[in-house]
Amino acid sequence: MNLKTLLAASAIALSLPMAAQAQGLVRGAERGAQDGADAAGPIGAIVGGAVGAATGTVGGILGVDDRPRFRSYVTRERRSSYDYNGDVRVGTVLPSSGVTYYEVPAEYNARGARYTIVNDRPVLVDRGHRIVEVID
Repeated sequence: MNLKTLLAASAIALSLPMAAQAQGLVRGAERGAQDGADAAGPIGAIVGGAVGAATGTVGGILGVDDRPRFRSYVTRERRSSYDYNGDVRVGTVLPSSGVTYYEVPAEYNARGARYTIVNDRPVLVDRGHRIVEVID
C-alpha cells in the first residue's frame, strides 16, 4: 500500500459527519471494516469502515424496504415491552437480565442481530445487548 492510498482512505474516514447518529452507522462501519480487512488488510478496513458507515446510515441493518414489514411482524408477535429509564437509541447497552431477546427471522437478513421491545419501540441489538437499530 502506498501513501496516496492511505491518505485517500483517511480522508474518506474523516469526511463522515462527526455528529451522525443515524441508525445503521455503527453496524455499517463494523461490517464494512471487517469486509475491507478480509479483502485488503488494514487499508481495506479503513476504507471499508468509512463506506460501510455511510451506507449503513442510509439503509440501516434491515434496509429501508424491510423496516415496515419487520415492524408489522413485531406487532403481530405481541411481545411484551421492557420498561427502560434511559435513552432508547443506537449505542445504548441494555441489561443482560430482565430483557427478553428474540431471533430475527432469516427473511430479514439481519445477520447476528436479535430484537426486543423497549418502551414500546422495537429495537435490534447485537450479541452484546447494544442497540444497533431502532425501528420507528
